Amino acid sequence: MKIFKQKSKIKNTNSNEYSNLKLSKSIEDNINMFKENLAGIETIKYRKLKNKKVNKFNYCIIYVDEMVKKEILNEYIMQPLMTQEIKKNNADEILEEIIFAAEASKEKNVNYLIDKILYGHVVILVDGIDEAISVSAQGWERRAITEPESEVVVRGPREGFTESISTNLGLIRRKVINSDLKLKFKTIGNCTKTKVCICYIESIASPKILKELEYRLDKIDIDGVLESGYIEELIKDEPLSPFKTIGHTERPDVVVANLLEGKIALVVDGTPVVLTLPFLFMEYFQSNEDYYNNFIYASINRIIRYIGFFLTTSIPAIYLALVTYHQEMIPTPLLIGISAAREGIPFPTIFEAMAMIFVFEVLREAGIMLPKPIGATISIVGALVLGEAAVNARFISAPMVIIIAMTGISSFLTPKMLGPTLIIRTIFLLLASFLGLYGYIFGVIGLFIHLMSIRSFGVPYMLNLGSIDTQDLKDTTIRAPWWYMHYRPKLIANKNLERKKNERR
Repeated sequence: MKIFKQKSKIKNTNSNEYSNLKLSKSIEDNINMFKENLAGIETIKYRKLKNKKVNKFNYCIIYVDEMVKKEILNEYIMQPLMTQEIKKNNADEILEEIIFAAEASKEKNVNYLIDKILYGHVVILVDGIDEAISVSAQGWERRAITEPESEVVVRGPREGFTESISTNLGLIRRKVINSDLKLKFKTIGNCTKTKVCICYIESIASPKILKELEYRLDKIDIDGVLESGYIEELIKDEPLSPFKTIGHTERPDVVVANLLEGKIALVVDGTPVVLTLPFLFMEYFQSNEDYYNNFIYASINRIIRYIGFFLTTSIPAIYLALVTYHQEMIPTPLLIGISAAREGIPFPTIFEAMAMIFVFEVLREAGIMLPKPIGATISIVGALVLGEAAVNARFISAPMVIIIAMTGISSFLTPKMLGPTLIIRTIFLLLASFLGLYGYIFGVIGLFIHLMSIRSFGVPYMLNLGSIDTQDLKDTTIRAPWWYMHYRPKLIANKNLERKKNERR
């Protein structure tokens, strides 16, 4: 297992440990203690209650006004406390006989109770008891379950994750009805105290990968986590590489498919994006629809994606090398046509290519940032108008417009790699401008060396792509039928490699 190393921004933390500030048996002292620690938060409510049947039992409920569901507060907490007869003044009887709530517990630690209050729980203080009762009563607005806009499918489930961690875990649990599905919770962020859940199937996942993930999460020391991208950047391997070593998705079916491969999912509260690890290079070219459609069509589509990756990274560099250094390799009629198209162009080919790539990326980013109807219009009209105007004004040659258009369209075949392909394309283009095809080949060699050196939580990034074992190749460049894929990836699901037992009849 590769040893985890990070910058000084990651260090040991005790954010999950609470101080020894305890409750007393005086309800007034306890109320004052909470008011002192929660001073300045005007939405904190302190509601004192008395039991009608036994007047000596006094209570005080503490909650954040905008974060609790008033129906739960009124019907299942306040009403029972005021009307139910209580024989013994202790927290256990209140928990077992009075409070009608699925999630409730008793606690003495004041800092722990403060965190619960700020997370939407109701804390009940009882006079004469040095324990408080915490009741889950969250009632903030939640987004409905819808299909993720960034991962739309033709065939497959139409549900996606939301910003609620409990909803997301329920979507995963509904698809894996098995006691082997384990959930481990952690809290990350000194200020936000964001809840994080590690999901894995115990009988399949590698204990070494799980241990390494927990180690990296425990080393995080940061003020807040607002999205899973914070954690991804802090725990990933090869932080300076353009390639990601941790996957992410908004689809429960994709997460469950990864769990069944022996991978681990990381669910973060407040975001619909779930992390999956380890992440391998071949996952860039895989789609969840590959496993829902016929394996022949899925294999063809996957091969097209690999070809698209080659085209989007290499076409500009190869064209530049041929036109500038290796004109003898171009057929004569084509060379004459390119020369005629470039007649009168004042700029060198490398400038044409870099300028067109820059303009294309500007249009693509503008289309993403603007509202959908406007963004699509701006992208299409902008590309047509600028391309036609640049050719007519003799700023850019027509063949270069065709090359960049093919490059941009090919990049959309692998949308997960838009960032890495842009960097690779630029490096290849610069190398080709200095050394021609030799520079391009040197760039390809360097890319392969870099990819072969990457590890994702100890697993080789190019796992199975260089193997000669037919079993390893059944879910790489092609997608073999299910009755041929007997085993899971060896270095990921090393506890339980067998996926299926029976041959197809």
